[in-house]
Amino acid sequence: MDWLWKFPTMDADTLRVLKKNVDEGFRTFTRAYGDSIEGLFSPLQSFLIWAERLLTGTPWPLVILVVAGIAWLGSRNWKIVIGCAATLFLIGWFDMWEDTMKTVSMIFVCTVLSVAIGIPIGIGMSRSNRLQNAVNPVLDVMQTMPSFVYLIPVVMLLGIGRVPGVIAVVIYALPPMIRLTNLGIRMVDKDVLEAADAFGSSSWQKLRNVQLPLALPTIMAGINQTIMMALAMVVIASMIGVQGLGQPVLKAIANQYFTLGVFNGLAIVGIAIIFDRISQAYGLRLQKHREIVHG
Repeated sequence: MDWLWKFPTMDADTLRVLKKNVDEGFRTFTRAYGDSIEGLFSPLQSFLIWAERLLTGTPWPLVILVVAGIAWLGSRNWKIVIGCAATLFLIGWFDMWEDTMKTVSMIFVCTVLSVAIGIPIGIGMSRSNRLQNAVNPVLDVMQTMPSFVYLIPVVMLLGIGRVPGVIAVVIYALPPMIRLTNLGIRMVDKDVLEAADAFGSSSWQKLRNVQLPLALPTIMAGINQTIMMALAMVVIASMIGVQGLGQPVLKAIANQYFTLGVFNGLAIVGIAIIFDRISQAYGLRLQKHREIVHG
């Protein structure tokens, strides 16, 4: 009756050989194609370096002014504008400006990539139930896989540096963008679509002029979630060479520097709040505008 209590497992030698073969196969693939794959991502590296130099090289008053302007355009709320400006000023006051700008540049690049990849996939899923059924399990794996696991294949392929970190962050932060784009387009009122058909709109015109504008509040929620998940990966990505606020936090953990970890952690929280308030306020304004149009 021992078989009732002990779960049947694969033979230990067979399991060892299987794992060894998979690892050797991936190493062989990395040695054969690693350089070619790394070359494909050189434009991404250039984009990341450009964004980082732009933010770190711009005078801090101008950066705060631009962020305040974006906050005003997105929210039309002076409290949010003043809160964003004050948060950035305090980050600079506590000598974390350069690391913060490096982190913001990485989040910007990751968000642009996530939007560029996620919206077309979300549109495709909204138009095809078969594609939705195929992609959903992949998204489930991407969202539930421990974030540390993403670092292993990326580092084996591309080594240590900014680009592997950005790729790992994008993989982790992409699912909300895809899911909410798909959901937003599928939630568009059928009567509106029928009216568009009655006016002879083509499939592309219907998508561009009806579905995407009406789905925009939901898509903005996807962008918001993508940014939050990307910020959550900042500290983990610093383990493979991504510069920014994550590296001081990692240093604080290794050396038990309490204040260093808390200050940089609060800076990450501050950046997250700025992104969250601006994107949420803009999404809320879009939602109200849609209600007025349909009201």
